[in-house]
Amino acid sequence: MIKILHFIHTMRLIATMAIFVGFGSMAINAGATLVIDNTAHAQQGGNVPGNALGSMSDAQMWRAIKGGVRGDVSIPDKQAGQLVQANGDAWRGFRNGPLATYGAYAMAGIILLLIIFFVVRGKIKIDHGPDPQGRTIERFNALERAVHWLTSTSFIFLAFTGLNILYGRYFLKDMIGAEAFGMITYYGKLGHNYVSFAFIVGLIMMFLLWFRFNVPNFRDLKWLAVGGGMFTRGLHPESGRFNAGQKIIFWSVILGGFSLSFSGIAMIWPYEFQPWAGTFAFLNNFGFNLPAITSELQEVQLSVLWHSIMSMVMIVIVIAHIYIGSVGMEGAFEAVSSGQVDINWAKEHHSLWVEEEMQKNSGQQQPAE
Repeated sequence: MIKILHFIHTMRLIATMAIFVGFGSMAINAGATLVIDNTAHAQQGGNVPGNALGSMSDAQMWRAIKGGVRGDVSIPDKQAGQLVQANGDAWRGFRNGPLATYGAYAMAGIILLLIIFFVVRGKIKIDHGPDPQGRTIERFNALERAVHWLTSTSFIFLAFTGLNILYGRYFLKDMIGAEAFGMITYYGKLGHNYVSFAFIVGLIMMFLLWFRFNVPNFRDLKWLAVGGGMFTRGLHPESGRFNAGQKIIFWSVILGGFSLSFSGIAMIWPYEFQPWAGTFAFLNNFGFNLPAITSELQEVQLSVLWHSIMSMVMIVIVIAHIYIGSVGMEGAFEAVSSGQVDINWAKEHHSLWVEEEMQKNSGQQQPAE
């Protein structure tokens, strides 16, 4: 019995050794195969031997993935076939870098220029003083004032909520805390989307009401040549209902506002509106070399960048407009508050328009019986 147990134990040792020898041989063979495969891999210029994984090396494969190559997927979301969207790095870098930096410089720059202008020029007064009899003339009626305030207040709300998205986390988050900042940003973004439609309505109404008064003419060149008299006391170039400066503001708001609105709609419904490929294809007819084929995600990224750039431009313009219409010029704010402006103010800044209004009023007077 003891001999039998000793025999079984000996056989188990032999079997165990055989297993170790077998695995050792496999490891040696695998190592030899790996060396051979690596040599063959190097000899084939980096291609995978036998094309088991394709004909490109790992480095080539990852470069292609990082470059945005897209494979085929069976699910409805075809974007899932793209592992890496490298344009996102460039988009984020530009948005958080040059866009945020130069946008801040532009806003700070216009405020600084207006302060310097106020210190040097002072408030633009009515040279002849307010009319001693208190006579006024209607500058804007109730509908026009309502449209102005609808457009202006909605734009100010959109500007603050948009600036919070771009800059808020840098200073507001530390001031009020992450939770309060998150709530303000979340509801601000929702409000931004809804209030934008009020801004669009205001733009349409503004265009319909004032388009005919803002058509450029040669008289505007004379106004621009002397800076509208803003830099010289006592100089008041003739002007119609809107001078050249106001026409520039009008068309900046109309064109910039509709451009903002269009890019904003493309962001609210990102896969319903894809404007950039067609725009680039059109511009290429004039010598540009822009990508005429863009993915859905690239369309969204371009819309965000354009929306942000145009917002900065319009904010700078509106800051200057608010200054001139309030503290910068005596008698200007009444045009959009009560609608009635001092007759002397109107004669100095819109002399041709005053003459037209007086002729209309005199023509409407009934002869005495």
